[in-house]
Amino acid sequence: MISKAFGSIVSQMAEVFPKRFGIADAQGLVLAANGPEVSEDIIEELAYSIPSDDKLYFKNGYTVRLISGKSYPEYVVYVEGVDEISKYCCNAVTVAANNVRFYYDEKYDKTIFMQNIILDNMLSFDLHQKAHELHVETEAPRAVFYIMVQKKGDTSIYEVNRNLFPDKEKDFVINIDSENIILIKELKEVLSSEDLDEIAKSILDTVNSESMNKVLIGVSTVAANINELNSAYKESQVALEVGKVFDDEKYILNYANLGIGRLIYQLPTKLCELFLSEVLQKDDITLLDSETILTINKFFENDLNVSETSRQLFVHRNTLVYRLEKINKLTGLDLRKFDQAIVFKVAMMVNKYLQSNPMRK
Repeated sequence: MISKAFGSIVSQMAEVFPKRFGIADAQGLVLAANGPEVSEDIIEELAYSIPSDDKLYFKNGYTVRLISGKSYPEYVVYVEGVDEISKYCCNAVTVAANNVRFYYDEKYDKTIFMQNIILDNMLSFDLHQKAHELHVETEAPRAVFYIMVQKKGDTSIYEVNRNLFPDKEKDFVINIDSENIILIKELKEVLSSEDLDEIAKSILDTVNSESMNKVLIGVSTVAANINELNSAYKESQVALEVGKVFDDEKYILNYANLGIGRLIYQLPTKLCELFLSEVLQKDDITLLDSETILTINKFFENDLNVSETSRQLFVHRNTLVYRLEKINKLTGLDLRKFDQAIVFKVAMMVNKYLQSNPMRK
């Protein structure tokens, strides 16, 4: 449909500019042109060689400019000649075509529609009406994967995900910016958090192998219908934010598995500081050395089992008991008692939260 709109622009501009020009897609397919078409080899070379920015370029006697608007080259304008008229013609056609493309995307692009939903840019009534117009299934279960790029300026990860999920009718890859990519994945059925993690793992493995870059992936719960997509998007954001604080060694962070960390993250700083001052009646938890922290973490990992913890730490049982008694003297909490161990575990998480968000109130 957009080729017809481009054709209308070209036919009108042809009456003004005495040049041979046209509009092609990023693969070199001519969508609209005045007069005889340029050879396929030349068009492909022009389309593939133009950088992804909004400037005029000159190649093989042609003036070329990208029709911008997305993070990847989608359409290009080419004009025969490199004189001032060619430059003016190329700029004029690009501006007109860009306006048409923007209108077309707003009206017909399902990805733009999905982006407006997750960013909460649509009213509920408009949402269902637009979904009907675009033939988007409103009751299909979907999950949101928030992909945060670790290396700034790497635009290849967007293309990697577009190729990994090529079904543009059901799966939508949205480029928020060069460091944040959203995948809205339609599901055949409601999946468990473990199954969603497997999808995230396939993204992680593919990105690592094809771009040599690292990403963090926040995973939402399953949105039962299109109305819940905005909430699912926020869940994927929270999963990343909370996960980076409490599970900083993980690359896949699932909202369903955040546990008590999600609750702590919502607390104001003053309340957290008050909690620490009340439960730790003696020394500050930050004064514990690395060996003591390792002992505590292993003790929790083994469900407060002294024998198993001492085995994994390669220390005698009595040595571990001595360390636990030392922790009791330092903090006033005996980790061998279940209730006090819970308090200490929460205190460690609260302290970690405060260290990661010193300015948050």
